[in-house]
Amino acid sequence: MNDPLEERQREMGSRRRYDLSDDTGFNEVPRRYRKFYRVWRGTGDCLAPNEALCPVCKVVIRSKHELRPGDRIYCMACMTRLEVQRGEGGLLVANPIY
Repeated sequence: MNDPLEERQREMGSRRRYDLSDDTGFNEVPRRYRKFYRVWRGTGDCLAPNEALCPVCKVVIRSKHELRPGDRIYCMACMTRLEVQRGEGGLLVANPIY
């Protein structure tokens, strides 16, 4: 019997991968995790397909893979579990689960 998660991934296609080798200088998390976070620069800031905005602490969470609505991510800066959803203007916004 097929796994429902595998079937969903096949239906949605493969995800793009991104290189996160640069350190963004975000010093709110340990050094080894800094590449996964950056500071939100305001309304003129654009998010890449692998980035989502945390509504709790206004930090941008970066992923090695393309994010899609329904994905779950973790914000280490405010210790919140989040679920990715489409927000205003097509931005990927993460809504707190707990």
